[in-house]
Formats: sequence, C-alpha cells, structure tokens
Amino acid sequence: MKKLIIFDPAMCCSTGICGPGVDPELLRMSAVINKLQKNGLSVERYNPSSNPEAFINKTISDLITEEGIEILPVTIVNDVVLKKGSYPSNEELCEMLKLPKVFFKDLPGNKKSCCCCDGGCC
Repeated sequence: MKKLIIFDPAMCCSTGICGPGVDPELLRMSAVINKLQKNGLSVERYNPSSNPEAFINKTISDLITEEGIEILPVTIVNDVVLKKGSYPSNEELCEMLKLPKVFFKDLPGNKKSCCCCDGGCC
C-alpha cells in the first residue's frame, strides 16, 4: 500500500478557511485527503505549527536545512520526495499513487471552465 505524507507550510489550519481569505488550493487538498482516507489509503499531513515533532524527520529536516522553509509544501510517497514547493494536482496524485485518472473526478481541481456553455465544462 502506498503511504502519502504531506508537509505543509506553517498555517493555523489545513482547510484554509481560518484566515481572512479562503485558499482554494487548501480546500482542494482537504477534499482530496478525505477521499483518499475514505478509500483506505494511508495519508499523513503535518503542519509545523501544530506538528513540529514531525519535522524532525530526517528527509524533511535535511530538505529544509538545504533549501529553506520555502520548499514547503513537500509531498512524499513511500519515503520518496515527489513534489516540493506546491501541492500536487489531482492528476499528479493519481500518477503518484497509481490511481485511475477518474479517481478525483468529483472533486475540485478537475473541472475546466469555459464560457461557451452552461454548467462550466463543455
């Protein structure tokens, strides 16, 4: 089984709705993580504000020491760093976790908008 670990940048909450503005990327990631967990995948998510002990992990500690805190968020699958500096897209997560490309079809981040039809996507 694949194990996904996400090391977030410092923030007060992982949903993105606790500050003055809502971060749609954090909302998307929360929905993605919920779906993965509901489907039995192992997902861990750490924030230096609420889980500082998790950042003692050698891999993440070395990355932050070498590249700075700006590399967060960091996505690790089965102890391999697969993405730094931004959250993976739904498509990238499907590739990383060997999931069907339609796995996240009902979640934010998959719909392309266009102005030519009602309902958003043609």
